[in-house]
Amino acid sequence: MSILSLSLMPEILPSILSADFAHLGAATAPLEAAGCKMLHVDVMDGHFVPNITLGPPVVASLRKASKAQLDVHLMIENPDAYIPDFIKAGADLISVHQEACVHLDRTLRFIRSEGARPGVVINPGTPVATLEDVLGLVDFVLVMSVNPGFGGQKFIPHSLNKIRQLVERRKALGLQFIIELDGGVTKDNVEAVVKAGAEWMVAGSAVFNTVNPTDTWAELTRMANAAGIQ
Repeated sequence: MSILSLSLMPEILPSILSADFAHLGAATAPLEAAGCKMLHVDVMDGHFVPNITLGPPVVASLRKASKAQLDVHLMIENPDAYIPDFIKAGADLISVHQEACVHLDRTLRFIRSEGARPGVVINPGTPVATLEDVLGLVDFVLVMSVNPGFGGQKFIPHSLNKIRQLVERRKALGLQFIIELDGGVTKDNVEAVVKAGAEWMVAGSAVFNTVNPTDTWAELTRMANAAGIQ
């Protein structure tokens, strides 16, 4: 499954941050059976963000239980030291923060050289312009629509402007990177996010903190697809 093939239709990426860590396989299997192609994995170190989540062993366990593409989002300091371990554990895509990488160009090239697809992330307070010199190196750009570190936060509306700016830069530069958004995605705003130009939307609590996560994912996907063809 190539990244570019996914860009034609919106994708809802369930974030396992909000799933039951004791039963990740059981939590994600119904989603995959319903057609979910990608899972989002939030890695936090307690330094770059004020929370600690998981490491390569959990990714390796999830890899054994899942055939979905694993989109590993490194919210950590010194990501270069851990990138090979996460790729070995089964990460298909790895994104790193512009704010955490001293040598961003080198880090993005390193991810690709190690066999994963590179992505770059920007926090709510970081301008799109800071990515100008690396847009040609990435397969996707992740816009944080909440301040990273915790799930269940409210969507920051200004994030829609960043998506629009990325759409403009992508067209102007003749590039094909995918635009991803993470934070506060719900049924109330998913259509607006897609119409702004995002192809991938991460949804954690909006999926897993519901009575039937699979039905919720399917409804979010339906709404995103409808918005994408208007």
